[in-house]
Amino acid sequence: MLQIGVSGHELTARERDWLQHDACAGVVLFARNFASRAQVAELTQAIREAAKRPQLVCVDQEGGRVQRFREGYSKLPPLSGFDTLYRADAAAALALAHEHAWLMASEIRATGVDMSFAPVIDLDRGNLAIGNRAFSPDPDIVAAFTRAYVAGMHEAGMPATIKHFPGHGSIREDTHFDAAVDDRSLEAMQATDLIPFVAGIDAGADAVMMAHVTYPRIAPEPAGYAPRWIGGILRGQMGFRGAVFSDDIGMAAAHSAGGVKARIDAHLDAGCDVVLACNMKMVEESLRAIEGRTLNTMAVVGLVGRGARGWDGLMADHRYEEARAKLATVPVATQDAGATSGAINVGDVA
Repeated sequence: MLQIGVSGHELTARERDWLQHDACAGVVLFARNFASRAQVAELTQAIREAAKRPQLVCVDQEGGRVQRFREGYSKLPPLSGFDTLYRADAAAALALAHEHAWLMASEIRATGVDMSFAPVIDLDRGNLAIGNRAFSPDPDIVAAFTRAYVAGMHEAGMPATIKHFPGHGSIREDTHFDAAVDDRSLEAMQATDLIPFVAGIDAGADAVMMAHVTYPRIAPEPAGYAPRWIGGILRGQMGFRGAVFSDDIGMAAAHSAGGVKARIDAHLDAGCDVVLACNMKMVEESLRAIEGRTLNTMAVVGLVGRGARGWDGLMADHRYEEARAKLATVPVATQDAGATSGAINVGDVA
């Protein structure tokens, strides 16, 4: 299955045709698709009405610099601020992360969008794409926050997506722009980056997003299209049974698989359930490339949201303003030292 990008605030006729395709599982929204709460709710409804089957509508609403919907939404602090709080009072920090998850997910569901691709559970160890999007450099602390965050999203009625498997935070390169190679052994990964993913799976995470990072001592391909990582380790050894998403195949680090069709085939053959093709220039070629394949059409059915209470119901809940006030106490670094300026723009999947 494919999740695609669309161009603006309303669907074009061509985009409505894309949504009719049997392989289209839904849409990923970006800042380019957002003008207001009412507008994005109308766009989401139009997406559903244009398609023959239920569509999964997603966004990256992590907080900090990766927050696609802004005006009318809570200003969510980046996750890195929780590390300082944890070292002073672990229980209070975990409770606050739970509220961050609940608030983020509640606002997104009130809008009619099914899911935010969250949380980031990479380690904060200097990666240019991750930076202050990560909770901590300590894998055990990230694991604790992962459990709290997944629980908070679930309480708000949103599936949780842990990313970027098996860990994007410990190498420097930004896979939006460069190939990335991590030369550690599986044993080294198991002792560090994989610890939060074990915690997330145990906490009931519903989906995993793959990293476009190559770990040559473990598999020759980038993890997103490495059968050993997806079928052997994630599903076989770690027991994950949810949906597996690729990261965006338009990112530079995905180009090693070849052209658009080769990228899609490689990800699906390796075990991804959903491939993200978010660059509109790639969508038509991607839809043609996937024709004739047997697809796991049930992979996203359980992720489609049901029963959102809407903005009026959310704002009538006393917890809403309380959560917003509590999150204002999370410290925010004046500069994200780990991130390249402009490393993630409105056209990228994070």
